[in-house]
Amino acid sequence: MPSPAALLESLRAQGTALGPWERSVAAVRRELFLPETIEVGEELISRTDSPQRWLEAAYSDVSITTQVNDGRASGPDEYRLPTSSSSQPSVMLEALELLEVQPTDRVLELGAGTGLNAAWLAHRLGSDRVVSVEVDPALAEQAGKNNAAAGLSPRIVAGHGGRGWPEGAPYQRVIATYAVDEIPFPWVEQAPLGRIVSPWGGSFFPYSFAVLDVREGRAEGRFTGFPAFMRSRTQRPKRGYLDDFLHHRQDAGHTATSLSPLTLAQDADALFYIGLALPDAWHLPVAAGDDSGEMTLWILADDQCSWASADYTPDTHQYAVAQYGPRRLWDEAEAAHGAWEALGRPTRARAGISVSERGQWLWIDEPERDLSALLLSRGAKGAT
Repeated sequence: MPSPAALLESLRAQGTALGPWERSVAAVRRELFLPETIEVGEELISRTDSPQRWLEAAYSDVSITTQVNDGRASGPDEYRLPTSSSSQPSVMLEALELLEVQPTDRVLELGAGTGLNAAWLAHRLGSDRVVSVEVDPALAEQAGKNNAAAGLSPRIVAGHGGRGWPEGAPYQRVIATYAVDEIPFPWVEQAPLGRIVSPWGGSFFPYSFAVLDVREGRAEGRFTGFPAFMRSRTQRPKRGYLDDFLHHRQDAGHTATSLSPLTLAQDADALFYIGLALPDAWHLPVAAGDDSGEMTLWILADDQCSWASADYTPDTHQYAVAQYGPRRLWDEAEAAHGAWEALGRPTRARAGISVSERGQWLWIDEPERDLSALLLSRGAKGAT
């Protein structure tokens, strides 16, 4: 039968590190934190119509979408943007392992969502040691009800996660459940001797955990993992169907490149560094719907003004490029790729992040080597 025990068995089988969280996963029933209708991938599941399938999803190691389009009623042809979810349990545990929570810690969570992560924290530490901030008042209220149903009572408040929750400070640990491209300084201020773990990245590559330790008013750390979390709702870029971003196709400029779009799309380290130069554009690889092995790598600006495509065809060394708009996005990506190569093709593990009252900056190998300056000096455009 689907149950917390079945979820634990699945997590153990795939080698997920449970550590001190095993008892919390076993004790807190995920089903209490899910609405009557959920989405797994493109599958819409009603508990009323398909109770067994609903329970199977609840106790599977999958991400479950619990809200789309910020809870607004959506038309049949409207793009469905996931805006809240119950995250994949193995990824939640990965973040908690990185957080290195100690039994006496006070924890600030940003992004309550369904309330399950706060429940795991409250089960282990005690409800009085957990504060969770949720930007959506309706979700905050429901997360509180979900925890109450589980016999837990962490403090869940409606508010702007970027401001933290100074009323409960200081904290020893801060964890975000949504991706940011900049670590807010209030998180640093409110955990003066603590640790911060947050999904991090801009539009191009938001698939990192930033893990920072705070000392003397400054947080410093590095990147790890490949989490896929929703973006901060207060800084969320436009998203939609591919056709929403493509326009004036007949007016595109056409060139060729020797940089394989397939190679680029499959190299996580390259994508990370390119993402530092293109934080406000996203990439989408689309394979041909046949056995040709062909694919198109789209690069699309968040403001929907510019786009680019590069077509991969096997057994060739030149690839067709099309670009439109005030920016030449493929040229920017190719320049950033060249800058990464000029740096010796560094892995993401060599990159670091620092945050102080003056802002956020990125570095390679050591804080004195400003990564933005190095990328810019080697020709990448738009590095931040």
